Amino acid sequence: MKQYFLGIQQPEGGTPPDNLDEIMADLDALNEEMRAAGAWVFSAGLHAPSTATVVQARPGGEVLITDGPYVESKEYLAGFSIIAAEDLDAALIWVRRLATVIGLPIEVRPLVGDE
Repeated sequence: MKQYFLGIQQPEGGTPPDNLDEIMADLDALNEEMRAAGAWVFSAGLHAPSTATVVQARPGGEVLITDGPYVESKEYLAGFSIIAAEDLDAALIWVRRLATVIGLPIEVRPLVGDE
């Protein structure tokens, strides 16, 4: 089985929906269904970009450490899942359901080494 990264995109400055508890319950149910089907590998939410620390190697051995996101953007990575599926079409069946539950765009990318 191939593994796929599902990057959940959150608009910058977005506010949580009024039915967040319902969304989280539906998300838990979908994750449990994926576990039972052997598709769920891992998932996690991320704190806001303002909590990020960027570490960048520079020429001469210097390492630059800065607070905040690497790039300013209108949207940011709010969370992610790793799923296993036979192919992209099979992965997209789960992703369509996830997008319906959370109401946010999801970037789907295959993991390297699973060709």
